[in-house]
Amino acid sequence: MQGNLLGIFVTEQKSMDMTEVDFAEAVAGKGIAGDRYCKSAGTFSKSEKIRDITLIEIETIWALKRDYQIDVEPRKLRRNLLTEGIALNHLVGKTLSIGDVILQGIELCEPCGYLSNMLDLPLKEALKHRGGLRCRIVQGGALALEQTVTA
Repeated sequence: MQGNLLGIFVTEQKSMDMTEVDFAEAVAGKGIAGDRYCKSAGTFSKSEKIRDITLIEIETIWALKRDYQIDVEPRKLRRNLLTEGIALNHLVGKTLSIGDVILQGIELCEPCGYLSNMLDLPLKEALKHRGGLRCRIVQGGALALEQTVTA
């Protein structure tokens, strides 16, 4: 299964807007260098859940607009990576790679009230079972737009 990396988003502090970057460094067992979760400064950093990196599909963005009339920029959904052409829900418990970076799919990134409240949009229902994938970074390395995502 193959897809493409369309977007990379980071923010230094919780509740701040995510910024799109062309490239980033994935740090094994930590997160994306400079991102809030890599620095243990995210809203849910004290949680027991692994939050190294999160992915979401562009197809989800399209479905939000088509099925719920919600037009939202990908960075607003607070996931680190935007992919195209790869079914993320099927990667729980599986390994995927983006360039030299190796990720382990941990669990679906189900939506919470925090995101809905932050954006004042009915996202909890709209993103149910399609809110993305939470992963552990097994092997770090460079991430860049248009890299191939392979599972």
